[in-house]
Amino acid sequence: MRPAIFFDRDGTLNQEVGYAGRPEDFHIYPYAAEAVRRVNQQGWAAVVVTNQAGVARGYFPETAVGELHRLLAAHLASAGAHLDGVYYCPHHPEGTVAGYAAACDCRKPQPGMLRRAAQDLDLDLAASWVIGDRGHDVALAHAVGARAVLVRTGFGERELAKGEGGARPEAVADDALAAIRWILPAGPRRERVK
Repeated sequence: MRPAIFFDRDGTLNQEVGYAGRPEDFHIYPYAAEAVRRVNQQGWAAVVVTNQAGVARGYFPETAVGELHRLLAAHLASAGAHLDGVYYCPHHPEGTVAGYAAACDCRKPQPGMLRRAAQDLDLDLAASWVIGDRGHDVALAHAVGARAVLVRTGFGERELAKGEGGARPEAVADDALAAIRWILPAGPRRERVK
């Protein structure tokens, strides 16, 4: 078993634009490839876990999610990086599309995507980290005994400003690359930084 870095997608690896479903709306952050490449070089798994409720809400078809993930994979490959897995949840309990309008165990903060990835990729969730821009990314990490870094990109600044009593991340970082630079030198025993 090996540890993983679970990256949220929208707002963490690419710009948050609100239900990105078209290539022209999908803008990958310039540091995303370096962040993933550092995970690859460390020998950890690099995995994307993302809620894609736009499918359930009828904003775009599920095929659009796959298209954007292929664009992400091509961008990373051009910079010598790769993802070990991509997991997404197309469901939403308030959706309007039959078959997707449902509560499920894969929609963050539910742990279904992480548990499936752990089984598929032989991952040690307790030694892993989730990097994301929302409180539900932090709650997802804690639901499986992993740790979390909240990034200031995407919805991160807004989440920090809310300051509500939800799950607290182990650290806050400016972006995904800064989070990786903080996590990887220390490995699984890093002390809490705030």
